[in-house]
Amino acid sequence: MATNFLLDGPEDARVTILLAHGAGAPMDSASMNATTKVLAAAGFRVARFEFGYMAARRTGERKPPPKAETVMPEYVAAIDDLGPTAGPLVIGGKSMGGRVASMIADSEYAARRIAGLLCLGYPFHPPGRPTQLRTKHLIGLRTPALICQGTRDEFGDRYEVGEYGLSDEIELLWLEDGDHDLKPRKAISGFTTAQHLQTLAEAATAWVGRIAP
Repeated sequence: MATNFLLDGPEDARVTILLAHGAGAPMDSASMNATTKVLAAAGFRVARFEFGYMAARRTGERKPPPKAETVMPEYVAAIDDLGPTAGPLVIGGKSMGGRVASMIADSEYAARRIAGLLCLGYPFHPPGRPTQLRTKHLIGLRTPALICQGTRDEFGDRYEVGEYGLSDEIELLWLEDGDHDLKPRKAISGFTTAQHLQTLAEAATAWVGRIAP
């Protein structure tokens, strides 16, 4: 079954970013829409898609999120279905979507099908279970990666992640007081979500300039 994409940004953009959604919200969630908007405004072509269980919910079929490992082939199929892009392709996604992308990244990078990995709120561990780490494959990751994370993300905060010994290929963008959706509490941090998303877009632009000049 062919992958359905939501496409935003310039059709002739030099770099395309392929994004998958988180475990519980679709590709057009408020968080995904807002992030896509700033990335598209920064000049990226952004393609979004849904895993089968989430797409099925649109027709009333309620399926729970599967294990990340089981939808890895769906992400590879999405890359296939997207087809040739005008320039470098970056894969990634929100939370689980980024995790799944990270699990196929090295094979796709070795095959020269992608230039990098962009994760938005990586789920380093389930909330409240800091010892159940999802980091083993990130220790030796060979794909250039940018992980954008809020400092109070319950799936992995700044202090926890600093102890993981992640690959040197991974760059981390920490957004002050951001939660799992990168949203800060303005009264506490002085920042707004819009400001954090703009910082994300600027960081992604600079990062892509380094990994795929």
